[in-house]
Amino acid sequence: MSNPVILQIDASARKSGSVTRELTGAIATQLLTSSPTAKVLIRDVSQNLPFLDEEWVGANFTDPSERTTEQRLKLALSDTLVAELKAADTIVIGVPIYNFSIPAALKAWVDLIARAKETFKYTESGPVGLLEGKKAYLAVASGGTKVGSEIDFAINYLKHMLGFVGVTDVTVIAADQLMMDPANQDAALAQTRELAA
Repeated sequence: MSNPVILQIDASARKSGSVTRELTGAIATQLLTSSPTAKVLIRDVSQNLPFLDEEWVGANFTDPSERTTEQRLKLALSDTLVAELKAADTIVIGVPIYNFSIPAALKAWVDLIARAKETFKYTESGPVGLLEGKKAYLAVASGGTKVGSEIDFAINYLKHMLGFVGVTDVTVIAADQLMMDPANQDAALAQTRELAA
């Protein structure tokens, strides 16, 4: 049996001083204590992920056997991101809340991995996710938005999208409202230390 894979996704625009990057790293470290042979794959989506355009959509909806070289190249990054998700046993996503929702870079990642016949399929009874059996952690940080409140448009969206592709076992670790209570960061880090247990 191959070693388990932890996919760590960082989305904060900040490279240093980022609470979500600290949390994703802490979660991955704790997961390694209970599974020391696991491989951690880090994907930083904070820069250079393309937004969907007409050529990408056209390539995506072309039958794979009929795609041109240009279309295959257009989908290459998406194919890589999808392959990372398929290989992962555990997914750790850093979720900084920007203006009540997720960063545009993280939304770009969602758009690139939500692909019919790859991560979900349509059936007579509706869409079915194809990435079942995986565990996900959302490491959330916000300045003023309370996670789970009526102005939090980030977490329910991500939980829905993960469920849409088949990942329904999702744990949220929140360092929220840090501008009001900086101690929430310590509480979130303490929660990550309980993961191994």
